[in-house]
This record gives sequence, C-alpha cells and structure tokens, in this order.
Amino acid sequence: MSVLRQRMLEDLSIRNYASRTKERYIACVAQFALYFHKSPDLLGPKEIRSYQVHLVKVKKCSWTVLNQTVCALRFIYVITLDKDWVIRHIPYAKGEKKLPVVLSQGEVLRLLEAVSNFKHLSILLIAYSGGLRISEVTHLRASDINSDRMIIHVRCGKGRKDRIVPLSPILLSILRVYWAESRPTQHLFPGSIANRAISPSSIRCFLRKAVLAAGIKKTVTMHTLRHSFATHHLEAGTDLRTLQMVMGHSSLNTTSLYLRVSTERIRSTKTPIDLLPDIDATE
Repeated sequence: MSVLRQRMLEDLSIRNYASRTKERYIACVAQFALYFHKSPDLLGPKEIRSYQVHLVKVKKCSWTVLNQTVCALRFIYVITLDKDWVIRHIPYAKGEKKLPVVLSQGEVLRLLEAVSNFKHLSILLIAYSGGLRISEVTHLRASDINSDRMIIHVRCGKGRKDRIVPLSPILLSILRVYWAESRPTQHLFPGSIANRAISPSSIRCFLRKAVLAAGIKKTVTMHTLRHSFATHHLEAGTDLRTLQMVMGHSSLNTTSLYLRVSTERIRSTKTPIDLLPDIDATE
C-alpha cells in the first residue's frame, strides 16, 4: 500500500466514513491514478478536467459514478493533500431527476406470494413494512425488534444514523414464526457462514427469482420496496414530516420526491378543464 493511499484511508477513518464509502473513494482515486499512470500528488486541475471528460465522453459513466469520483477527488486533494484550488476545478455533475420505480400494492402482494422460503419472505416483508435499505436489513439483530413498544430499532443506517420505525402487528406475528423455526442468535437473518449476516447479494438473488415468478415486468430492487413503502404511506395519508423521520432522510426535499409518484395525489388534482363552467359535450 502506498503512503498516499494509507494517509487517505486514515483521513477517511478519522472522519468516520462508512466502510463502503471508503472502498468507493479509494477505488475512484485508484482509477484516476491508473488512467495517467501517476500518483495523484503529481497531477493537478488539467489532468482532473481531462479525466472527467474521459468519464463523460468515452466511458459514458452515470451521474452517480461521476459524482462519486468528484467526491473522492475532492477528498484526497482538499483533506489529504491540502490543496486550495480543488473546489473551483472539480465541479459536480448536474443531477438526474428520474422518478423512482414504484410497485402497486397489488404487485407487492404478488411478489410476496411468489416467495416460498419463509426466511426470504420475512426479509422482504420487513424491508417493505419498515422502508428499510438492504444494508439495514442485513444488520438487524433479534434484539432490534421491540414487541413491547411495537418498534424496530434501525441501527447505523445511512450517514451512521439510528432511527426507529413502527413494527406492524402482522409483521410481528410472522417474525415470531420465523424466530421459532430458525432461532437466530446474533443476526436476525444469518447467512451461510457462521456468525455472519446474510449478504446483500444473496438477498438480490432471491428477489430476482421472486420478481420473475410473480411476472412483474418492472425493474425491481430492494430499494424499489423502500420507494413503494414511502409512496403507499403518502397515499394512505401519512404527512411528509412523519415519513421523513421514518425513512431517515436528512432533508424534507428528499422525502417530497414521493409526492411526484403518488398516483392518489395526482388523480385527486384537478386539471384546468375541471375548473371551467359546466360543458355539455352533446352540444
């Protein structure tokens, strides 16, 4: 490991960045250095701009990859290398504003009915019922399910933030059956390796099979269940502020995205023609 790489890792650790974030930042900087076959401390604004053009025009990278690269380069040059020209010379890409894929309640039911493995069913149910991210599901412990207060304690979610989500009585009864059958000890959903949680890749694998079996044509991921959770909550009348807290969003603007995909709200919105005086279509 190079001295610069070690210093960057130390800087990331000091600031308590998540393990996945550290891996992504290191990988982005490594790709940047590999492109020029030089250490980042020997490169500057000209090379950074050239690399960004390469990512856009040649690699045709997504907005997510572009901005991950920007974040990584800003970190190493501002924090690790202490350069004062970084902000001006490493601009962020303009974000895409795509609407999330959302399942109808009927599609959610079809998806769940297509799952025969009880453990897998419990995982999908707890993700949809609580709006949990896939990493939050894998980190759950049996002690996080509080049946006295009817809550689920989500620990160290995105941004290393804890939060509490409501525990559905239906979900609780299913989890009790699952616990009686599986008797998990450390992790609520253990994987095939002893003392380790089920991996995200394993969850994605059985989800793909369930989507296929359910005949759902949409592109469905675990995050689709989270999007569906939020949209269905809004359609049921949950206010934005409450939904923000349950989902663990830092900004209300992030939660308000789901107003754009709530079909109930869209259908209940009057069009300009509805505001005109009565029109007799037979005349």
